[in-house]
Amino acid sequence: MTSTVPNLGPDKVSLGVTPTLWWNDDFPLIDIGVPFEQCVSEMALAGFQGCSIGHKYPKSAVALKEALDLRGLKVSEPWVSTYFSIGEKDRTIANFKERLEFLKEVGGQDIVVAEFGKSSHLQPIPVFKHRPHFTEAEWDLLTSGLNEIGKLAAEGGMRLCYHHHMGTGVQSAQDIDRLMTGTNEEHVHLLFDTGHLQLAGDDPLETAERHKGRIKHVHLKNVRQSVAEKVKSGNLSFEEGIREGVFTVPGDPQGMIDFRPILTTLGNAGFEGWLVVEAEQDPAQACPLKHAKMARAYLTETLGW
Repeated sequence: MTSTVPNLGPDKVSLGVTPTLWWNDDFPLIDIGVPFEQCVSEMALAGFQGCSIGHKYPKSAVALKEALDLRGLKVSEPWVSTYFSIGEKDRTIANFKERLEFLKEVGGQDIVVAEFGKSSHLQPIPVFKHRPHFTEAEWDLLTSGLNEIGKLAAEGGMRLCYHHHMGTGVQSAQDIDRLMTGTNEEHVHLLFDTGHLQLAGDDPLETAERHKGRIKHVHLKNVRQSVAEKVKSGNLSFEEGIREGVFTVPGDPQGMIDFRPILTTLGNAGFEGWLVVEAEQDPAQACPLKHAKMARAYLTETLGW
C-alpha cells in the first residue's frame, strides 16, 4: 500500500487511542461499565500502539505498565489540569511533579496539560456562553507558569504539550496564537486537537499550518457539524454536546474534518510523535471497538500502514 501522506511512517509516528471511546473521564456517568482490561485489550485488538491514561486505569505505575506491556501498548500521555490563572501555582506544580514521576515509571515522553482555571466545560451550563476570557494578568500567570513546568519537564527528558480545550481560556485559534507567543518554544509545545478547534469554530488546517513547528502531539477527533451547530445555537453544555454526539472518530462518514491536508502539513513539517485517535462519545450509542477499528482502518488507508 502506498502512503498518501509524506513523512509519517512508523519510524516517525506512533498511533494511539484514548479511553474516551469506552467511557468518559470528565463525566463518569457516561459509561456502560466497560472495565479497564477490556478497554486496553480492545485498543490492542484494533491495532493501536498506545493510549492515554483514563480514570479506570491502575494507580500503580508497576501494575499499569505490566497490563499495557502484556498487550503491546505504551502510554501516549498522562493528563495534568493546571490552575495558574486563578493563583494556584504551588498546587499545580506539585501535581505536575507527581505526574512526571509517574510518567517516568510507566515509560513515556509527553505530558499533557490544560488550564482549567475558570473553565466552564465541566459545568452544566452553556459551554460557549460561559467560556472564560483571561485578563492580561491571568494570561501572564498562565504563560509564566507553563514556562516553569515546561522547563521541569525538559529537565526530566519529557515534553510538555499544551491541550487547547472547549470551555477554557484557551479555546480558539486566537487563544492558541496568544499562548504560543507568550511561552518558550523550547519548553512549551502544542497538543493539537482537531475536534476541539473545529467545534470552537476555527479551521484546524489553518492553525496546523501556523503552528506546525510547535505541534508535538496530536489528537485526531472528528466533528458532526450539525450537532456542533446545535451546541452553539442551542446553548448546550459540553456534556450535552457529547451526549448528542458532537464528536466522532476519523473515518466516520458523519464527520466533516478532512484529515489528509492536516496530516500532510505535519508530515512536511517533520512531525515526530503520537497521533492519538480521540472521540468523546457515549459508548451506549457508539460501539467503542467498532469506532476504534473504523479509525484505525482510516489511518491505514491514509498513512499507508
